[in-house]
Amino acid sequence: MIDEIIEDAENRMRKSVASLEEAFKKIRTGRAHPSILDSVLVSYYGADTPLNQLANVNVEEGRSLIISPWEKNQIGEIEKAILKSDLGLNPSNNGDTIRVPMPPLTEETRREYTKQAKHETENARVAIRNIRRDANSDFKELEKEKEISEDEQRRAEEQVQKLTDKYIAAIESAYQAKESDLLSF
Repeated sequence: MIDEIIEDAENRMRKSVASLEEAFKKIRTGRAHPSILDSVLVSYYGADTPLNQLANVNVEEGRSLIISPWEKNQIGEIEKAILKSDLGLNPSNNGDTIRVPMPPLTEETRREYTKQAKHETENARVAIRNIRRDANSDFKELEKEKEISEDEQRRAEEQVQKLTDKYIAAIESAYQAKESDLLSF
């Protein structure tokens, strides 16, 4: 029973870190990367479809993305979807492909994106701590119902604390990497 609670806590913590990494993908740096467009949904025959399922997205010269749709009649829809997204990008099309230049980040936008990354990091830390709290309250409940001993409860709480420390460190290193990426020129 203790192992199940710990395993569940670890799975949830792993998902929190993955969620943070997904949030970081949406915070753009000065460099072009295809994952920036992962959140863009294009209206494709009435259904919202992820852009990467409708076109190839490639990096050109490190500063722009080239989108080559598989169906040329979708160029207008793809362009509209990129403009509608809150990424602040201005696509241009030449009839066959769409070019999305990545504007260089100003010092002010770098600071703003760093604040946003810090906010996402703090949310992930809180999520990890909430998972720890949930697991510890489960252990207290088991001990109260005399299903486990006090020593087993203490050992289980120590295991969850080690997991918490491990995933908080992972979150911290992800933030450090994102911050250095944002602040590098």
